[in-house]
Amino acid sequence: MTEATGGMRAVIDGFGARTVVVVGDLITDEYLFGKPARISREAPVLILRFSEREVLLGGAANAAHNIHALGARVVPLGVVGRDGAGDELVALFHAAGIATDGIVSEAGRATPMKTRIMAGGYQSTRQQVVRLDREPAGELMPITEDALLSRLTALASRADAILVSDYGYGTVTPRVFDRVKALARRSGAIVSVDSRYQLPRFSGVTAATPNEAELEQLTGMAADDERGLEKAGRQLLERLDARMLLVTRGSQGMALLERDGATTFIPIHGTDEIADVTGAGDTVISAFTLALACRASPAEAASLANVAGGLVVMKRGTAAVSRAELGQALGLSGSR
Repeated sequence: MTEATGGMRAVIDGFGARTVVVVGDLITDEYLFGKPARISREAPVLILRFSEREVLLGGAANAAHNIHALGARVVPLGVVGRDGAGDELVALFHAAGIATDGIVSEAGRATPMKTRIMAGGYQSTRQQVVRLDREPAGELMPITEDALLSRLTALASRADAILVSDYGYGTVTPRVFDRVKALARRSGAIVSVDSRYQLPRFSGVTAATPNEAELEQLTGMAADDERGLEKAGRQLLERLDARMLLVTRGSQGMALLERDGATTFIPIHGTDEIADVTGAGDTVISAFTLALACRASPAEAASLANVAGGLVVMKRGTAAVSRAELGQALGLSGSR
C-alpha cells in the first residue's frame, strides 16, 4: 500500500466518527415515469402512459443523504411546509435512518418540490421531457426563523463541519448564516457552501464549490481553459475570503484553488459518458466537506470528491454514493 493510498483509507475510515450539520433548502424530488403512447390530437405534444412514481431527497436533503451514505452522522436543518411534499420528505429521512430534529414546519408555506416527467420504456433510456417546480412564496415567518436558529444552536455546537446548501428558497437567511459562522468560530468547525444564485453573500467560509458556469457569471470572466479558470477563481476566492474553491468542470473534471497554495487541475474520474448530473453537486460538496472534517489535505479531499462525483453521475436520478462504493473505486477493499 502506498503512502497516498494509506492516507485515503485513513480518511474514509474516519467518516464514521464525524458529525456534519447540513443547513439549507430541503427539496422533494418527484419523478413521474411514462411510456410514449402517441401524439395528442389536442396539441403537438407526446402522450405518456403513466407507469410509476418515485420520490427522492433533493437539494440540502440530498446533501444530507450523501453524508449519511458515506457513514457519518448527519443533522439536516431546514424548513418544510405542512403539506404532502413535506410529509414525504420527512418520511424519506426516517426511512433512511436520518434524524429530523432540525426540521421546522411552517403552516401555509410550500415545501419546494421538483417534478420531472420522464419518458421511456424498460428497454430504452428514460429522458426528461419537462420539469415542473413548486416553490415557496415569500420569506420565512419570524417565528420559523427563530425556531431554526434555536435548533441550529442546539444541534450544531459540536459539529465537525457545517455544510450550507442554498438553492434560493430562503432558508439560509442572513441571521442563519451569521449564526453558522459564529458557531463555527467557537467550535473550529469547517464551513462549506454551495449556493446556486447568491454565493458572494457567503463570505468568510472554509470552502465553496461553484461550477464553471457559476464562476464565469460571478466574475464576468471566461473560465473555459485552465489559465482563464485560475484567473477567475483567484478573483472569486479573494472576494469570498474563503480558504479554498473547488470548481466543478463537467467532463473536464475539477479545479482546486487554495488561498495560500497552488491551483490543482483534477481530470474526470471514470468515463465522460454521463448518465445524469442531477444532484451531482450535492455529492461533490458532501464528500469534500466530510473529507476536510477528517483532516484530509485539500488535495486529498478534492480527489475523493472527484471520485464521488464521477460515480454519482453514472446513476439515474437524484442519488448518493456510499462509503463502500467510494472505497472500491479507490481500490481500498475492506474500508470500514
